[in-house]
Amino acid sequence: MTLNAKGVLDLIKEKDIQMVDMRFIDLPGTWQHVTIPSPMVGEDEFVDGFGFDGSSIRGFQAINESDMLIIPDASTAFVDPTLEVPTMVIICDIFDPISHEPYSRDPRYIAKKAEAYLKQTGIADTSYWGPEPEFFMFNDVRYESGTNSSSYAVDSVEGWWNSGKGDWGPNYGRQIQPKHGYYPVPPSDTQQDVRSKIALALMSVGIKVELHHHEVATAGQAEIGIRFDTLTRMADNAVIHKYLVKQVAQQNGLTATFMPKPLFGDNGSGMHVHQSLWKDGDNLFFDELNYAMLSDVAKYYIGGLLKHAPALLALAAPTTNSYRRLVPGFEAPVNLVYSQRNRSAACRIPMYSNSPKAKRVEFRCPDPTCNPYLTFAALLMAGLDGIQNKIDPGAPLDKDLFELPRHELAKIRSVPGSLAEALNALENDYQFLLKGNVFTPDLLETWIDYKRQHEVIPMQLRPTPYEFVLYYDA
Repeated sequence: MTLNAKGVLDLIKEKDIQMVDMRFIDLPGTWQHVTIPSPMVGEDEFVDGFGFDGSSIRGFQAINESDMLIIPDASTAFVDPTLEVPTMVIICDIFDPISHEPYSRDPRYIAKKAEAYLKQTGIADTSYWGPEPEFFMFNDVRYESGTNSSSYAVDSVEGWWNSGKGDWGPNYGRQIQPKHGYYPVPPSDTQQDVRSKIALALMSVGIKVELHHHEVATAGQAEIGIRFDTLTRMADNAVIHKYLVKQVAQQNGLTATFMPKPLFGDNGSGMHVHQSLWKDGDNLFFDELNYAMLSDVAKYYIGGLLKHAPALLALAAPTTNSYRRLVPGFEAPVNLVYSQRNRSAACRIPMYSNSPKAKRVEFRCPDPTCNPYLTFAALLMAGLDGIQNKIDPGAPLDKDLFELPRHELAKIRSVPGSLAEALNALENDYQFLLKGNVFTPDLLETWIDYKRQHEVIPMQLRPTPYEFVLYYDA
């Protein structure tokens, strides 16, 4: 049952909620919050909202226009299963306090506009989304960056590098070798119970968990799969997922990170995004007579994803670290082709089921550092552009890309090699995002400028430890 304001207030009384946590997303994709004692929350607050300083939030307002409003969306309310004080969480939308219009840089507003634009096109009435965010849970993390020193270190009892250690007590010899972490049972998989606790926390707030398992890498790489949903709601769920993973991990003596590439020489963490379009209850991506049972609509959708992929990655793989994962020659999905089974293709068509309802496209390039509201909206806009312009994705590629002759491999387009390249691609290819006023030039310019000034350039200015290995004795 979807809650309204009165339903939320009734639930506050029923559950003896003491605090109400108002949460919203900043432009890069991190949750922010303000906590209100429950007696201070009435029905008026679901209309009038709460004020906050927009100039203190990344990617938002200038200091001379800092006053902003957050207005809670009652349908998103849930009781936080990880906090000691009974607390209800409500996801909020952001509004201008003077015009009372939705804030143009609110990522959640972008997601809502994308869903509205889909209906406006008449192509479909619903899109479904199923992201697969991978992450690591370490026992310890340390990092620093200064003028004359820079270092990082992560550790895990599962880490293969600990197989010969004994100075911290008995070593039971169950460490997981690099790239051998897919599906081992306990005791090698030391995090079974922690993942189960995270899954139960997700289920307690209404998110359907389909499975959880250890992922390929050593040292606690994991995945907890959640059930698909509509675009904005799935973006909400993706943010809740990250929050509960981090909370439950820390409460169990672990530290969780969604950083794409925290370990050298082992698999990174991606966020493959499954997507499909539906109209009048029918899946528009299914046609049992075509390749991989894909309809022409689905193929054109793929054509849009592949054409705009370099620009999309500025939003979907939005960190400098993302391109430590997206490197040609490894298992990463860097090849801008589609295939029904090839996991090194940017677009994969899962073949686990012949059911029309299961037919979907999996875009494998994104990672979980992205802002899901912006990423899902951008992927939808690229796919719709492909349908509207009948963009041919070309022939599928089911060959082993690692065995292709060099002259054939040279013909295959690849993803950008750095965040700087992806931002340049977005700067040169963004018109498809402006349709229906879903994205605005102001938001995209702010995103590009923020990423360049706060991430790309600072990274370019700093020497890294491995450069000392390479060049100190030059």
